[in-house]
Amino acid sequence: MCCRSNSRAQHIATDSIGAKTISDNLYNKALFSDSLASSFVIVIKQGVKPHKHLQHSEHVAVLDGEGEMTLGEKKFGIKKGDVIFIPQNTVHAVKTTSKVPLKVLSVQAPHFDGKDRIFIE
Repeated sequence: MCCRSNSRAQHIATDSIGAKTISDNLYNKALFSDSLASSFVIVIKQGVKPHKHLQHSEHVAVLDGEGEMTLGEKKFGIKKGDVIFIPQNTVHAVKTTSKVPLKVLSVQAPHFDGKDRIFIE
């Protein structure tokens, strides 16, 4: 994790995160984490496979790009400025549809360490 503290305020310019030359499908930058929540900027070139979090709720704010989100049984387009709430134990996935990678701010509560992510085949 980048920063584990509940007493330090932060300012992060997200426009400099995730260079356009990322080689992998996903680039994940941890921003902040404490016992209550974890936040990340995630840059997605192609997509994220269906998965769910057993113990976490997630807010996703789209910072750049466009995509097609699957949330439970629903599919819908997402774009810069959209905010999506994903309740715990809800299957979700995303496919990037724009020429630029999809860049999102993900805030998960409580603290997320990656151990409860279950991929769905």
